[in-house]
Amino acid sequence: MTRDPQGRFDLTRIAQQLGGEGYVVLEGLLDSGQLTEWRSHIDRLAEQERRSPFLPGDGPVHPGDEEIESYLAESYAVSREELARMMQRVRHTRAENRDTPWPVGPRQINKTFMHIPNLFDHDRSQYVRNLPAKTYLADALVEHPVVLGLAHRLLGRDCVLGDVTATSIGPGTPGGPWHLDNPLTQMPEPLPDFPLGFQVAWMIDPFTAANGATRIVPRSHLTRSKPSWKRGDRAEEKALCGEAGAVAIWLASTWHRIGPNSTDRPRRAIISFYQRSWIKPFSDYRGSISPERARRMSPAARYLYGFSANGLRRG
Repeated sequence: MTRDPQGRFDLTRIAQQLGGEGYVVLEGLLDSGQLTEWRSHIDRLAEQERRSPFLPGDGPVHPGDEEIESYLAESYAVSREELARMMQRVRHTRAENRDTPWPVGPRQINKTFMHIPNLFDHDRSQYVRNLPAKTYLADALVEHPVVLGLAHRLLGRDCVLGDVTATSIGPGTPGGPWHLDNPLTQMPEPLPDFPLGFQVAWMIDPFTAANGATRIVPRSHLTRSKPSWKRGDRAEEKALCGEAGAVAIWLASTWHRIGPNSTDRPRRAIISFYQRSWIKPFSDYRGSISPERARRMSPAARYLYGFSANGLRRG
C-alpha cells in the first residue's frame, strides 16, 4: 500500500518499496486536463522536430570518429540519416569545447558526454529532449510534491534533475536493451548500496504489457551488478503497467528497458531523472532556458534545472 488511511501518498512506504523491490507505480498523479495538455504539447513538438531535426552545426572530423560512429550504430537501432545527425552533433559539441577529444573510446566515456538518438527504432520511436526550455508544463511535473518529496527523502534536498524528456515508443517496435542509468554504467562492481538517482515515467498514455510499458527486473538493484546491454525477454522481468496519469518510478540501479510495442499506436510518456547533486547531469538546461522563463519559475524549479547547482568560474 502506498497511501495512508486518509488516501494520501505515504512517502515512507513508497521509499520502503523502492528500497526493497527497486520500483513502484503510483496511480492518479495527473488529471484528464493535464493529460490532454501534455498530449497536445508532445504531438506538436514531436512533429516539429521530425520536420526540422536538431542540428546545431558541425565541426572537424577527428581520428577515432569511425569508432564512435561504429559504436553508435551497434548500440542503437537508428536510420542512416539519424546516425549522420548524431555524428554531426558529436563533432559540433567537440568543436564548442575547443576541439577537445575524449581521452578514452566511446565504450568507456561517461554517457553524459555522448549524443544518443532523438529518433530510434529506425525512426519509428522518438525522444523530445530539453523539455524545460520548450514547455512551461515541465515545471509542474518536476515540482510535484509526491515525486519531489520522495527525491528529497532518498537523494537529499539538494538533488537536481539529470534529464526531462518526452518519449513516444512507436507501434511495432521490439523494445530496447537492458541497462542502468548514469552514472552507474561507468562504475565498477559492486555498485553502491545506496541510491544515486531514480527515474520517473509519467504515463501520458496507459502503460500495458503490449504497448511498450517499461520492463524491470524486481530486486535486481540488490545484486549491485550491471546487466549486459542486450535486448530480449527475461523470465523474471515485470512490465510496469498503469493508467494514464500514473507514474512508474525505479531506481537507477534497477535493471530496466523499454518494452516492445506490439500495438498499432505509439506509447507516450515524460521521463524525468532525479540524481544526487554531485553527479554530472545528462542535460545542462541553463543555456537553453530563456531569462524570461527562468524568472517565471519558482526558485525550487530553477535549482532542479541546474541554476546555482554547477561549478563556478573563480577569480
